[in-house]
Amino acid sequence: MARKLRRMGRKAAQQITKPRFSFSWRGRLSVLGVTLAGIILVLITNQFLTARFTESTRNRAQLRQTLYSGNLISELQRNSVVPLLLSRDPNLIGALNSGDFSAASQRLISYVEEIGAASIELIDSGGRVVGATDRNVIGTMRDGSPTFVEAQRSEETVFTTFRNDKGAFVFNYSRGIRFENALIGVIVVEADLRKFEASWRGISDVVIVTDSEGQIILATEPLWRGLGEREALSTQPNMNAVERAMRATQEMTATSSADGYFRGEPMLRLENRIAFRGWRIVSFTPYTAVRERVNGVLALEIMGIAIFLAMVFYMVGRRARARSAVLLQESTELRQLNETLQKEIAERERAEKNLEVAEQTLAQSSKLAALGEMSAAVSHELNQPLAAMKTYLAGAKLLLQRKRPDEALSSFQRIDDLIERMGAITRQLKSYARKGGTAFEEIDLRDSLSTALSMMEPQLKIRDIHITRRVPRGDVMVIADRVRLEQVIINLLRNALDATKGVPDPAIEIMISVGDSVVLSVRDNGHGIEDLDSLFEPFYTTKGPGDGVGLGLAISSSIVSDLGGRLTARNADDGGAVFEISLPLLHKDVEAAE
Repeated sequence: MARKLRRMGRKAAQQITKPRFSFSWRGRLSVLGVTLAGIILVLITNQFLTARFTESTRNRAQLRQTLYSGNLISELQRNSVVPLLLSRDPNLIGALNSGDFSAASQRLISYVEEIGAASIELIDSGGRVVGATDRNVIGTMRDGSPTFVEAQRSEETVFTTFRNDKGAFVFNYSRGIRFENALIGVIVVEADLRKFEASWRGISDVVIVTDSEGQIILATEPLWRGLGEREALSTQPNMNAVERAMRATQEMTATSSADGYFRGEPMLRLENRIAFRGWRIVSFTPYTAVRERVNGVLALEIMGIAIFLAMVFYMVGRRARARSAVLLQESTELRQLNETLQKEIAERERAEKNLEVAEQTLAQSSKLAALGEMSAAVSHELNQPLAAMKTYLAGAKLLLQRKRPDEALSSFQRIDDLIERMGAITRQLKSYARKGGTAFEEIDLRDSLSTALSMMEPQLKIRDIHITRRVPRGDVMVIADRVRLEQVIINLLRNALDATKGVPDPAIEIMISVGDSVVLSVRDNGHGIEDLDSLFEPFYTTKGPGDGVGLGLAISSSIVSDLGGRLTARNADDGGAVFEISLPLLHKDVEAAE
């Protein structure tokens, strides 16, 4: 036993005196390699995510810009048909002939609530305002205004724009009212485009609309109206030294591709053409969200690398301390062996106890290693949720910075709702961005019907009404303006809802049939139509006072005629009314509906 202990002592002594630098250098090189790999990973991630998030921000800004442009065109088209209809109003014609304008203003007020225009004015042949939704302007002379002069010269509806005393632009549609080929007055409808400025101010984008001459006519910044784009941007206040330093820092980061700066912030500039009189829309989107999203991901990567390095240092230190403890223990035993053989039993018992301590220490080390691996796994799994949370909170942070906490709280619910409807909105936005001008295109009538039903879903849910839809299996392709066709379908669905009020078991049947032409029919089980001959005439309505002025079906009939089709109505044999939209069929390889 003594010789065995001596051999163990000599072996331990050799191990103690052997240089132990090889493992130390390998460890240092490993740590250096991990650090360099982490730096390279962060740089590559920064470059990749910056490009990806910038493109994502650009795409979302393009979608928003297309939506703004589509809303402007829709508002202008909706107001453009109103002067033609009002110029044929027998009550207004009678008031101009008789000179009795006591009821004219009240009638115009009822029209503006139905149409959604900013204001309506009735001007006699001498240029005096004799009826208006704003009673304060009654009696004002308009004989020198461009709106009145252009309407006198043309027999069609005329669009004019000018700046008022407050510096805002006014957008008018006007048309001469004629009786027996003589001009007896002018009807003027002001389109309410300034409401879009108010809605644009609720987002982070800076939006401007310019006319064909480059003059700003709509803008989120009121002081920019009437200026050019360069002149408007040059009106920004001078930056101080801190802002200039921040700009220099931003140019060295992901925002180096900024198209311009607004109040010291880097912005992405997007420009698009509006299909109306050479107008253009320009939007500036901040890069702040891009930088925040990239920084969030980089912070998670750096934290993961730091945790990994901490675990490596911990394991290396733990192993070194364990080896030092074992060697110290063995050397102590060897020194004690030379003192006395009588202590051999006690020393062996002590060695066994120390071995138990070492086993417990090793077990604890294994537990800590497993805990570290589990922490790394949890950190990896939390990577994507944390990045998503950062993205969702970016918009709310901007609202909080602008001191609008209520809107910030509501944005969380809107995020959830918009995710579900993103597919439907994208399909609707494509219809705005696809063509300009008349916006006629090849569309599937089934898609337009589905979109209209989706828009009417809130109203359909309020009523306990049975909806039956019969459509062909294959595509039903027609040439039409998607937005205006959906407007007609929605109008027919609303009329059907109104017709089934008071019916015990209300029901609406929608069917698309294909023959030489495409026919979309909307049938209800209401009380039917009493006067079919006057149904599509302007201002004819069966609704009670305040529920409508009878322009919906007249406008719908005009839209269907523009699409090359026909809108008809009849009473069903077993009760109720049936409205049918007949359009030319583009392709005739459609299977019939079951």
